[in-house]
Amino acid sequence: MDHLTIIKVGGKVLEDPVAAEQFLSAFERIKGLKVLVHGGGVTASKLQQELGQDAVLIDGRRITDEQALKAVTMVYAGLINKQVVARLNAGGYLKAVGITGVDGAFITAHQRPVGEIDYGFVGEIDDVDLGFLHTLLTHFFTPIVAPITATDKGQLLNTNADTIAQEIAIAAARKYETVLMYCFDLPGVMADINDPKSVIPHITPESYTKLKHDGKVAGGMIPKLDNAFKALEAGVFAVRICQAADIVTQGGTTVMMG
Repeated sequence: MDHLTIIKVGGKVLEDPVAAEQFLSAFERIKGLKVLVHGGGVTASKLQQELGQDAVLIDGRRITDEQALKAVTMVYAGLINKQVVARLNAGGYLKAVGITGVDGAFITAHQRPVGEIDYGFVGEIDDVDLGFLHTLLTHFFTPIVAPITATDKGQLLNTNADTIAQEIAIAAARKYETVLMYCFDLPGVMADINDPKSVIPHITPESYTKLKHDGKVAGGMIPKLDNAFKALEAGVFAVRICQAADIVTQGGTTVMMG
């Protein structure tokens, strides 16, 4: 079984020229098959402002009306995606190809139902076409995935990049030994949020229960770890949570079943 690395990197990394160069250089050095899923929220918000729109986010999730959808599509599927693809191809180490969930009907989704909050044109994933992904990988293309999907009726949807990475990993686990990495601004899961040296190197279901009970894991890290264990239960080999600079090292936190 071939090994596949799927990395989700936040827009904050890619929107900082120095951090982006460090990350993409590290990404090039990852051996074997790989997929990159990215965001770009800060640039999308700036474009909305330039277009005379107010960017509205609730708990980090963007309210995506028709005007916001135009902005995020232009930024995610356009500017950010093509900047990353151009940089990686210029390095000469791999053949990057920029896609969204729309291309080749790679990821199909439905619009999130209206609850207490109407998020607008925000997607919930229905299916990932593993055959499409496998075709790209077997032809030695490295997919760079922007977080735009579509319904089976052709409606574009703004879709959470973390969720896209997770669902691609779950689908890919049927054919590959898949490692999913989430790169963000902290060095990993920390026992003390104020101490960057307190990174917990490994978390299992048993230790996770204890960490929550002791209050060492709380807040926004809980849904991240819940999603990590969901991926593992669905067949993903391992999940790592780390800083962008650690993707080619063993830094950060590895989440595993045991």
